[in-house]
Amino acid sequence: MGSPNGGIIGVVNPTSFGKCTVTSQTSSSPLTTQPGTRTIQTTIVAGGGGGGGSNSNVTSSGGGGGAGGGFFCYQVNVCGAVSYPIVVGGGGTGGTANPSPSTVPGGQRGTCSAFNSNTVGSGGGGVTSCNPSSAPSNQPAGGPGTLINGNTGGAAGDGGSQGGKGGAGAGGAGVSPGPGTTAGGAGGPGSISIIDSTTYAGGGGAGYGNGGSVGGAGGPGGGGQGGNGPGGANGSAGSTNTGGGGGGGSNGPSPVSRNAGAAGGSGIVIVKELNKASGVWNLKSQFSARKSGTWPDGTVNLGQNFDYLVVAGGGGGGSSYVSGGGGAGGFRTSFPGGTKLNLDSGTYPVTVGAGGVAGSNGNPSIFSTITSAGGGTTDTAGGSGGGGGSAAGGASTNPGGAGNTPPVSPPQGSPGGTSTFYAPNSGGDAGSGGGGAGGAGSNSPGPTPAGVAQTGGAGGAGIANSITGCSVTRAGGGGGGGWCACGNPTPFNGGAGGPGGGGAGTGASTGGTPGVAGTVNTGGGGGGSSKCNPSPTTRGGAAGGSGIVIVRAPSARTLGASPGTNTVTTLPAPAGGCKVATFTVSGDLTIS
Repeated sequence: MGSPNGGIIGVVNPTSFGKCTVTSQTSSSPLTTQPGTRTIQTTIVAGGGGGGGSNSNVTSSGGGGGAGGGFFCYQVNVCGAVSYPIVVGGGGTGGTANPSPSTVPGGQRGTCSAFNSNTVGSGGGGVTSCNPSSAPSNQPAGGPGTLINGNTGGAAGDGGSQGGKGGAGAGGAGVSPGPGTTAGGAGGPGSISIIDSTTYAGGGGAGYGNGGSVGGAGGPGGGGQGGNGPGGANGSAGSTNTGGGGGGGSNGPSPVSRNAGAAGGSGIVIVKELNKASGVWNLKSQFSARKSGTWPDGTVNLGQNFDYLVVAGGGGGGSSYVSGGGGAGGFRTSFPGGTKLNLDSGTYPVTVGAGGVAGSNGNPSIFSTITSAGGGTTDTAGGSGGGGGSAAGGASTNPGGAGNTPPVSPPQGSPGGTSTFYAPNSGGDAGSGGGGAGGAGSNSPGPTPAGVAQTGGAGGAGIANSITGCSVTRAGGGGGGGWCACGNPTPFNGGAGGPGGGGAGTGASTGGTPGVAGTVNTGGGGGGSSKCNPSPTTRGGAAGGSGIVIVRAPSARTLGASPGTNTVTTLPAPAGGCKVATFTVSGDLTIS
């Protein structure tokens, strides 16, 4: 009896002949796949949240920025010549400017986007400054999704003339201005689609507080700018079909300058129908594919597995009073023993996140579908959380920021330590350490005798990895700032930086050492700030270290890395000639 597969013995593997056709859906309508398509890649971006408004009759702080829409890239098997429903989410409306606290809504969340049954949650709205306590009812977080939740909108300023907080983007948190800062916080960065190398879902910038003039910049990926220019201004809308969050309204001089937040940008769904072929095909299938022009011609290598290490920029140490150390940048890797990336030949964008300046989160690093979140600054969540700052002023404890935010598995980082305030004359109020990839930041020390200074908590440890052939420890947390008792001239140093590039905290009292920046290309957190009580001198925190992206390929593959500051090396035995591309700055990886 003849063989049903044309005389070939072996498994008949499914193939996809989609001609690498890319369809960008900017509105809701179905997509019918081509007859030969069996596998697609898709990027789903939901609608961004609207920015919050401002209200000078109640408070003079700025409105928060809207969040970027939920973002997700994935690959899935489909059927040929089948119609699949696509929903493109709309942006949320901006918060109004209204003198009555009871009737002022915040920015509204956008709506979800979906391909077939896979739904991505929308971005949350920014908080209107007149009623920050109403955030849970007026500005819900991003809507639930079966693949990933939406991002969270920014809060209003904390009172006085403080600028609002930037909305989160798909690739990182928005910026929270420090106390007394009138400028609006910038929106968080978006994420890059592996299909068209475009950045989507940036957070909206926040409005400035009374007395300011600079609205927060929109996050890369279509985030709208917070109200900008003197006298108060409305926010700017998120860009259409990017899922960018809307900008928050700014607050000008009372009583007339109340300004509205802006709408979030609509979402988008992008579908790429792949050419993929591996394994065994019968002669009839080969003939049909060649005749139709869909048979692979050998110019594209398909389905190779690659190891990766993606480390984001570390968070900066706190910038005022006694603060915690910056959290390490998110640390994600497949080496050794993790799930590798399956990549075709081609060119892939690589983003290496910068470290955050003092008082700001670090920036995300991105390769293919892997995004590592920037480290948190003091009290703030991130890849690893920033350490808790001074708990003086009524609070007994001040916990550090959460790590592994947004959550992934395995975790990309750890929380910051907790700072504890002890009653007057019992001593102690140092900052705690920022979290590291391998461990939490240390808490501030226990109570010290009255009049005795206190060293800050140490940063959490990083993680050693040998993807390059040598073991290197990266992503250590920054040390907390030291605390000095009134009238005590003894210099006290800040907490030690965590192993893996974490910077030491700023010392207390005259003669204390300055804070240390996180080490470049380790994602280490920056050291926290310190203030000497009897002195007007304030030594600020230090910047976080930039991140790094490393890709390791099988020996049969050829890698190219641009620009020229990035490198490609070939590992000697026993690594079997594997190629390693190391990115210390953003660029492009070419696989052939």
